[in-house]
Parts: sequence; structure tokens; C-alpha cells
Amino acid sequence: MTQVLIFPILVPLAFAIYTGCFRHHPSHSSSAAIAGALIHLASAGWLLSVVTTQGVVVLWVGSWPSPAGICLVADLLSAVLVLVTAFLHVVVMIYTRFDTTHEQIRSGFHPFMQMLTAAICGAFLTGDLFNLYVWFEVMLMASFGIMVMDHPAARLPNAVKYVTLNIVATLFLLTGIGLVYGLTGTLNLADLHEKIVLVENDGLLAGTSLLLMTAFGIKSALFPLFFWLPAAYPTLPPGVAAFFGGLLTKVGVYALIRLFTLVFVTHPHITHTILMIAAGLTMLSGVVTAASQMDIRRILSFHIISQVGYMILGLAVLTPLALAAALIYMVHNIIAKATLFLVGGLIQRAGGSFHLTQVGSLYQTHGLLSVGFFIPAFALAGLPPLSGFWAKLLIIYACLESRHYGAAALAAFVGLLTLFSMVKIWMEAFWKPSPQKQTASETRVLSPWMMGPVLGLCLMIVLMGIFIEPVFHLALTAGEQLVDPAAYVAAVTGGK
Repeated sequence: MTQVLIFPILVPLAFAIYTGCFRHHPSHSSSAAIAGALIHLASAGWLLSVVTTQGVVVLWVGSWPSPAGICLVADLLSAVLVLVTAFLHVVVMIYTRFDTTHEQIRSGFHPFMQMLTAAICGAFLTGDLFNLYVWFEVMLMASFGIMVMDHPAARLPNAVKYVTLNIVATLFLLTGIGLVYGLTGTLNLADLHEKIVLVENDGLLAGTSLLLMTAFGIKSALFPLFFWLPAAYPTLPPGVAAFFGGLLTKVGVYALIRLFTLVFVTHPHITHTILMIAAGLTMLSGVVTAASQMDIRRILSFHIISQVGYMILGLAVLTPLALAAALIYMVHNIIAKATLFLVGGLIQRAGGSFHLTQVGSLYQTHGLLSVGFFIPAFALAGLPPLSGFWAKLLIIYACLESRHYGAAALAAFVGLLTLFSMVKIWMEAFWKPSPQKQTASETRVLSPWMMGPVLGLCLMIVLMGIFIEPVFHLALTAGEQLVDPAAYVAAVTGGK
């Protein structure tokens, strides 16, 4: 049954090869990409069912003995994130079938997207630090390929900035990996959990942890390392922006959660205090900057930054409840943020622009689109009974429970500013009169194949809010596994 671990990686890689062979046949390539995404979703669901029934699942690729070799590991945190990735993969593939040009498909859109999906799942499932670096590099190559497909002049400068800063992060990451190996003689995460406490050089160990924190902080878009994100994401096609905005920063967040609950827990007064300060500054700087924007894509991009701060705040508090809240927040934010980017693309199609001053009256002309925006927007702001309300409430409650009153107050304040941004988009794009005089016959009709994925994601947001109790219990179990990783370590090391 451990072979189930390979399929969430192997399936999209296989379809990357297949769609690459048929990239000059756009219709067939698009159909194959959707089929591959559905098979990927089935494999991710299978993985979660195995993890929930059997506990932590481990696969040593090539049957190399512990702790050497390539190790794939799935606990509840990994399995849930792989499933959410696969679900978003399906949604984006359906949406982009009607939002991607033939030229983009011929430039390799589907192979790159499949490779990116495989890399994200690989990062969630890897059990050692070096292969985590490898999957991040595959993500970087695939995402850069998507950014420069069909050679758009508007995206090239920002794509170069994106890659340049990520290369800097890679240098930090490789340096940190070298130092970890020099200090411990291993890179397996479970083995590191046991050997890191034996390191005598506390100063070098603390410096190494901060080096890795910086590397993954860049990839997570933490303050003050986030400036690459609002430069790159607003120039992407809506479907691609939804996938990037929903998932890429969350892989960095996942890496921070994994490392700073499993490996670097010997100096929490240093590492987790820094994480808490960074989380607060990230929340505040992102939401304040978003409030000053008038382009929908830039507003949403800065809110990615702000929302990452909530997740890192849960890590910084480092209690089972806080980590459970961080996981719920990650899942909620992946879905809500992706939905909003897809809605942004539909607003542009319906109103002719991404700029709020140039659109209006969409509430009257596109009722379903109004629903498609309202649900994720106000979930993001934290209105009950939507998923974002419970995610924010649990984060704030965990802060109060651990007596971090300032962090709790800041989280509540940032929620209010998020509400301001969402209300601004609603009032400008949906409520105010349109600056463009259109007759009823000139109203742009939106494809049901593009509205369908948006409404499906909205349904997930509503259901997650209504059925929060089983979601919470699953997340709390994951949080307890993170705080006490004995089961994870025993599964990987064989109880040695």
C-alpha cells in the first residue's frame, strides 16, 4: 500500500510527457490535461484515505535503507495539501481549456502545468531536505516556462525578477543544506529530528536555521522578501494566476512548518519569535498596500502576502490548535484565492478591464459572477459562516490561548482591512454604474465552462464553513502530529 505515495507525483509527470507530445494538437492536449488532472485527483484521494486509516505512510524509493536514499512520507498535513492541490489542478485545467490560446498550448502550457503540479506534490511528500530543494527547482523551472510561454513582452521583465530572486533563495537554501549536513551528517528530516539535538555548536545551528528560514521566507513571500510576487502575478493569465496564487507560496509555508516543527525546535525563543514578528509585518504590509490598489490582480496579489502572515502566525504560536488553524487557513486560502483570480479573469471578460475605475454594474448584468465573487471575497475577509471566518477565529483564539494578545489584535485588525478591500472591489466592479455605455445586446456572455469551476470552488468554501467540525478534528489531529512527531519519526526510521 505504500506505493500509493508515488502516484500523485507520477501521474502528472506521465501526462506532462503525453501532453508535450500532442502540444501541436491543442484540443487533444487540453482534453488529455483534464483527464490527467482527474486521475491525479483520484490518486490524491486514495492517498488521504490510506493515511487516515493507517497513519503515516513511508516509501523508500529503490529500497535503500534508512536514512540514506530517497524517502517519500505522507502524514495528514501532506496528504491534505496533496488532495487540495489535485482538486485545484482539475478546476484550473477545466477553466483554462476555454481561457488558453492555441499559441500558449503549442508553447508548452500543459506540460509545464503538469510538471509544476508534480513538483508541488513532490515537495509536500518528500522526506528529506535535499529532495525538497530538488522539487523547488522543478517548480521554478516549470513556473518560469509558463511565465514566458508565447513570449509576451509584458511578462518577460517580471519573469526575470521572479527567477532572479528565487535563485537567490536557492543559494541560501543550498548553503543551509550544506551546513545542516556538515553539522549532523544527514538530510533525512526524521533523522534530523533525532540528531539535531546532539549538535553542540548552538550559534552555528541557530544561524543555519535562520538561513533556511530566509530561503523559504522568500518563496513564501514573507516580509520584507515579498516584492517579487506583486510584480509577477498580475501579468499572468487568470487561470495560471489562480494556480500560482493559490499554491506556490503555500509550498514555502509548508516547508517552514515542516522544518520548524520537526527539525529546528531547539531554539524556539529565537526562531519562532522571529517568525511571529515576520508574520505580523507580513499581514500588515500586505493588507495596507492592497488597500491602495485599483487593479483587481494587484489587490489580490498583495492579499496573498497578507494571508501568508496568518499561516506563519499559527506556526509561530506552535500549539496543536495554532497549527490546526494554520492548516485550515492554508486550505481555505488556496481555494478562496484561486477562486478570486478566476473571477478576476471573468470580470475582465465581462467588463473589459481589470482596473476598477473602468468596470461597473456587473451585479445587474452578471448575477452568477456576482455570487462567484461575493462568496470567496467575504470568506477571505472572514465573514461567518464561510470557511475564512472559522480559519481566522481559530488563529485568533490560539493566539489568545497562548497569551499572544498583540498578535490576536493584529490578526483581527488585518481582517477588517481585508474586508475594506473586498468591499471596494464589490462597490467599484459590481455596484456602481458602468463607465461604459452598453446595451443589453452588447452584454458579454460568460462561458458556463468557465463559470462552472468558479461556482464549484464557491460551493467548497460554503461546505467547508458549514461542516467545519470534521474539518477541525482532522486539522487538530494533524496539528498534534506536528507538535509531537514521534509517529512520523518512527514510521520513517523504523523505530530505530
